[in-house]
Amino acid sequence: MSGIGKCSLTAAIPIISAAGAECNPIPTAVLSSHTGNISGYTFRDLTDDLYDYIAHWKKIGIRPDTIYSGYLGSVEQIEFVASVIRDFSDEKTLVIVDPAMADSGVLYTGFDVSFADKIKKLCSMADVITPNLTEACILTGIGYREVYDESYIASLIDALSLLTGRYVILTGVSDKAGMTGCCVYDSLNSDLRYFSSEKCDGVYYGTGDVFSSVLTALMTNGINIFEAAEKAVEFTYKAVYETYTEGTDTRLGIAFEKFLGDLIREE
Repeated sequence: MSGIGKCSLTAAIPIISAAGAECNPIPTAVLSSHTGNISGYTFRDLTDDLYDYIAHWKKIGIRPDTIYSGYLGSVEQIEFVASVIRDFSDEKTLVIVDPAMADSGVLYTGFDVSFADKIKKLCSMADVITPNLTEACILTGIGYREVYDESYIASLIDALSLLTGRYVILTGVSDKAGMTGCCVYDSLNSDLRYFSSEKCDGVYYGTGDVFSSVLTALMTNGINIFEAAEKAVEFTYKAVYETYTEGTDTRLGIAFEKFLGDLIREE
């Protein structure tokens, strides 16, 4: 949970709650701000508390409809999330993994190949994975390209579909120039669709967390993945455009708050 930056749990809790789904967070760390282009942040690792935390949930009989994981700070935390999926899910549980570990062609600071390998194994336990272009390349071993075509995206999707239970959502891509969004693939039905919005100039932190949180909330409410992804793209774009037109410091996250009412109407 980052106090500043509107990413990770700071985005997930209000978004999922607004959509009418109960959000029960497991904070793996507490930071004064997110780590993207902000220096001097404080960091409190909560790894040592996690197993006692979840043991209490097990004792009181918690059984979630959905398990959703995002940014994880260490190999130990990945292994913890894997244990939560094993202990708290069954054939009816929706498992969504956002393999948040890289962007712009490189791994985040502090992550290495062994971390990526563990994330890959976590993806194999998911029904849905939501990597961005860089993360998809790291997970599949396919070379990263900033300029791509549909055949390149298709090759990534094919490789990613071998890593997960059913669905792949590749974020930050589009089949149209000047647009951005996602590509959604249902491996069971070999159904691939793009959902796009206008691309705003600049770098916007937390967009992946906002997108995945909207997606998770809507799918938990029973909305199919294609409709949920389309609405998540629309919601994220509105928040980015609001931030763009306001001219605020984009390091502080995107202005999603005024659009939470849209999610309430989607319940």
